[in-house]
Amino acid sequence: MTTQLKYVSLGVLVLQTTSLVLTMRYSRTLNEDGPRYLASSAVVSAEVLKIFTCTLLVFMENSDCRAMNQLLKEEIVYKRSQTLKLAIPAGIYTLQNNLLYVALSNLDAATYQVTYQLKILTTALFSVSMLGKKMGLYQWLSLLFLMAGVTLVQWPADSEGDSEGDTEQKILCAGSQFVGLIAVLMACVSSGFAGVYFEKILKETEQSVWVRNIQLGFFGLIFGIGGMIVYDGQRVKQWGMFQGYSVITGTVVVLQMLTLYILFTLVIKYADNILKGFATSLSIIVSAVISYFMLEDFNPTRVFFAGAVLVIAATFLYGYEHKPASSTTIKV
Repeated sequence: MTTQLKYVSLGVLVLQTTSLVLTMRYSRTLNEDGPRYLASSAVVSAEVLKIFTCTLLVFMENSDCRAMNQLLKEEIVYKRSQTLKLAIPAGIYTLQNNLLYVALSNLDAATYQVTYQLKILTTALFSVSMLGKKMGLYQWLSLLFLMAGVTLVQWPADSEGDSEGDTEQKILCAGSQFVGLIAVLMACVSSGFAGVYFEKILKETEQSVWVRNIQLGFFGLIFGIGGMIVYDGQRVKQWGMFQGYSVITGTVVVLQMLTLYILFTLVIKYADNILKGFATSLSIIVSAVISYFMLEDFNPTRVFFAGAVLVIAATFLYGYEHKPASSTTIKV
């Protein structure tokens, strides 16, 4: 049964990751008559949905409204110092979520998928510096492969023989890709730091992960609303918070919430590092195929292909655990 659940979690992770990236990309490039939906508004909506979902899960764990209210009051209100610690990762996660919208507005899904794997590097470095974790030879080699692969993926294509109009178009495209690249890199750094910081907090306490995510969502909602007012306040006044919302927008928000549930249930409980690496690889391949044939915003090159292979290899290598040639197993 456990083996079956491993492969179920693998399939769910591939489906969720691929569908989220492609749907976000499609929603940010779709030509619409009215105003496009605000990324900051989508981030706020996702936080509200996350708080609601985690509260429901806490209720299911306690099976009693009174017990749930008492638990939330003790953990959130009475333990203010513990609650305030989560303001830091919540703010960083909010920034990261906004950056991902910027990235997918300027990069095709395949390039985004490959480049975003740099979060493995940032997470590893923060784990070493903040948690004192030690990495083996295979993991250090995987990070070298990862950096080399992402460099190749971002390598500019040849532009010889282009007309003047084509050259101008390529310059504009390169500028857009640069913005997307910077957004992805900043998201990778924020993802690595926030993830390790949150892991450290979870290890220091024994509270339910759903309660911790309610606390995260509370601060994320505050930061999200603040960011929406600062950057999109004028547009919100003019067109409203939910301007440009459609079925696609709602799907993006729901998929972002499902990321939380899938990550903390099926994947962490049943999928090992190798399976997660396999899921990442499949997601990159599926995203590239769909981007090329359906979204028509991706033209693969040999250099991109080589870089993607290196990134996929790095993902597997990072999750590989070297076992001694001979070992003694004690059965109880």
